[in-house]
Formats: sequence, C-alpha cells, structure tokens
Amino acid sequence: MLMMSGLLLLGQACGTNENEQEQAINTSMNAEKILGNPDYLAISYGGHRENTRKVQPTVAQVKEDMLLLHAMGIRILRTYNTTKFRHASTVLKAIRELKDADPQFEMYVMLGVWIDCENAFTASPNHEAEDEAANTAEIEKAVEMARTYPDIIKVIAVGNEAMVKWAASYFVQPGVILKWVNHLQDLKAEGDLPEDLWITSSDNFASWGGGGEEYHVSDLEELYEAVDYVSIHTYPMHDTHYNPAFWGLLQSEKSLPKREQIEKAMLRARDYARAQYQRVAAYMGSLGVDKPIHIGETGWASFSNGFYGDEGSKACNQYNEGRYYQLITEWTNSEGISCFYFEAFDEPWKDAANPGGSENHFGLFAVDGEAKYAIWDLVDQGVFKGLSRAGNPITKSYDGDLDALLKDAKIPPVKAKEKLIVQ
Repeated sequence: MLMMSGLLLLGQACGTNENEQEQAINTSMNAEKILGNPDYLAISYGGHRENTRKVQPTVAQVKEDMLLLHAMGIRILRTYNTTKFRHASTVLKAIRELKDADPQFEMYVMLGVWIDCENAFTASPNHEAEDEAANTAEIEKAVEMARTYPDIIKVIAVGNEAMVKWAASYFVQPGVILKWVNHLQDLKAEGDLPEDLWITSSDNFASWGGGGEEYHVSDLEELYEAVDYVSIHTYPMHDTHYNPAFWGLLQSEKSLPKREQIEKAMLRARDYARAQYQRVAAYMGSLGVDKPIHIGETGWASFSNGFYGDEGSKACNQYNEGRYYQLITEWTNSEGISCFYFEAFDEPWKDAANPGGSENHFGLFAVDGEAKYAIWDLVDQGVFKGLSRAGNPITKSYDGDLDALLKDAKIPPVKAKEKLIVQ
C-alpha cells in the first residue's frame, strides 16, 4: 500500500512537472516568435452561427471550431471586441478548457479592442472626439483578459478599421488610437502587463499612410513609434468595384481557356494586395521606422448578389475565393508575413437583411461546416476526420465537383485597354 502510494505520488509529480513544462513552453511562445512563422498560421475568427449576434456561440460550439482550426494548422486567431459581446470571453474560456484537457493543444489570440468616436453609429458621429466611456471599458476588459490569460493572449489590437475615413459611422482620429496604445505600453513598462505582449492597431492600409496625404499626420507618425508592429488590411475584392483599374482581362487574354483567364485576374488581385502592403512599408521607411508589418485582414467572399457578383464585377464565387486564399497564403508564408485571413466561418449576422450579401460569405467554411473550395485539399488529406460542426461531418462543397464549381465562376470583364494598373 505504501509502495503504491509512493508510485501514485511519483506519477502525480511527473504529471505536474510535465504540465508545468508545457505551460512554460506555451508562455515562452510570444508574438515575436509567432508572427511571421509559417508553422503558426493565423485567421480572423467569429463563431456566430445565427443571423443576429444576440445569439452568441456557446463554449462547446467554440471548442468545436477551435478543433477544426487547429487541424488546419491555425495557431493564432483574431477577435474584435471585449465588452460589446461575450464572444472573446467565450473564445478564451474554450481555449483554456482545451489546453487543460490536452497540454499539447496550442492556440493563441490577437485580442481586438473596439474603438468608437463620440456618437458612433448615430446620425451625427463626432469624429473629433471619442466615446471615452465605451473605449475605456473595452481597454480595461482587455487588460483584465491579458492578465488572466497570459499564455493565450499574445497581441492586443487597439481598434478595427478605426482610423480609416470611409468608416463614417465610427472612425476616430489617430490621436485616440495613440493615446490607448501608449496607455497599454505604459502598463507593460510598469509590469502590469506581460513585457512581451505586443500592442498594435489593425487598420486599412490607407490609414497606415499607404493612402492619401490626408492620413499623413503627426499623430500617425507617433503611432508608428508606439506600436510593436503594424497590422494592415487589404481588400482587392472590394476594389473590383470601387477601384477596378487592376481587375479584369486584357484584350490579349480573351481567347484563353476560362480557368486561365480567371487565374490571370486573380494573380493581379494578389499583386494588388502586395502593392498596398509595399506602400505602407514605403511610408514607414520614409519616417525612418523599421518594424514588422503583418496583415490583420484580407479575404474574398464566395458569393455576392451585389457589387461583386454576377451582375457586378463578377469577382465573387468559390473558385475565386479559393484561389485568392491560396495565392495570398503562398505569398505571405514565403515572405515571413502573418496573414489573419478573413475569415474562418461564414457569419450570417453581418448582412442579416440580405442573405446573399457578400459580408455573409467570407468564410472558408459555411455555417453548417461545409468546406469551401479553398480548403478542399485539407478534406482530401483527412485532417478533419472525426471532427464536425453542428453535428455535420466536414465535406467538400459541390460534392468536390470542380467542373460544377468552375461553371458557377464568371469570367472577369474584358478591358477596352491593353493595360491594367496594379498599385
């Protein structure tokens, strides 16, 4: 009996040591080691399955999603707010439970903090002032979360497209973002947050100086100095309508087979995203700043009944989405750039009044767990074997019929001129 007790104690001690070692390994993985590491793929994650955010995903549902993402090689995901909804809290709790059940499970978080101007989402937003009460609450909750989950939260992003001027319902001036970034950096310096926690803001490439002169202000220059890295958004898909100089086919490409025509257009879309990244890098260089630049968002919808669909720019279908995902992933992995691809799963709340709206269809998975063309190869490899979403095994869209998929892909418009501008 004494011998058995000793063996049990020894086993428990060994287990405890293993857990402590695993915890130490996870804690040692910080943003500097994760971002730009192709073994730690990134994605934007919203787990909402209904057409309203009033119905929040449960811990069990988020754990189901985490297992699917983990099987894909995803190791860091991005959330968007801390207090407006409980989603981020649920994500953190789900990851904690998965880690407790399996010490080998790895998943980290880029925690988003939502920032609004005064009177945001009203008829009279005041872009010269912030919603201080709401923004303070968001920041305070982020600090609390980062202290509670230091082994999971590796980045805090202050604001989501919060400085870009077309976000007319809520954008703020760069000084507001600078204020809160400095606040978090001060907490790090004082030992109130982990010293290797990285702080950034995730915004449109134009907001980071890659756009017009109206963005080139002194507060942005100071923000470059304050952040640990730069997180940019680039969306060629939207610009197939708003700025289509790069989009479409040359006259000389009219006779190519359909798949080759689409490939030409999608390669130019990839190059357009790359050019926006390079414009930010050039502006940063002009300031004498040298910091990492990663992609906080880019994506391509698989369907649109609006500007980007069959009656519009003919950009959105599952084949184009898949090629964009593949091309952007190949480029960023080869260059040591993290890309928080937007997004993991379709979220029907985004345009609830219009089920065919593009915003509902950015996921690599459909709501029911069906794998879109972008990740058919992972289904073929069996990485989702034994996993499901909402009780549904992960199967390929179109029953894996590539010809049927291509039939639904429309040929991009042919340009009158023999030159397309990718910049």
